[in-house]
Amino acid sequence: MPRTDHPIFATSSASTFSGAARRTPVSREHSRMLAGMLLAAVIAALLVVADQVVNTWVDGHLLVGWVVLWSVAFAVLALLAPPLRQLADVTAQALTRWVAAGSARRADAVMWKAAQQDHRLMQDLYVASLVNEHSGA
Repeated sequence: MPRTDHPIFATSSASTFSGAARRTPVSREHSRMLAGMLLAAVIAALLVVADQVVNTWVDGHLLVGWVVLWSVAFAVLALLAPPLRQLADVTAQALTRWVAAGSARRADAVMWKAAQQDHRLMQDLYVASLVNEHSGA
């Protein structure tokens, strides 16, 4: 008779038997760093374009050119910071889910390989799958 106190039954995910798919909270610090890097890249690209436009436009009035260039830079910074932060948050969450799913797949593969060598473990997995089917998950 299979044991019911086996750690396989204490999983948090209905689709995995290994219990390795633990949720890790997405750090706001990581998404802020990603948003900052995205914002810096966008601003750098826009500054290069603005510099090219200002150089052809001012014809030797260097101070006016710098004022226009930095005005564009600060306007872009003010307008694009919130959407890029939101994009970074969504990207960080998706990346975290993808890594967790890969980790769960690897843990399940290890468990399956071990179960192929040990008939008791295979029977525990079979009973766990039956319990999972009958519990409505």
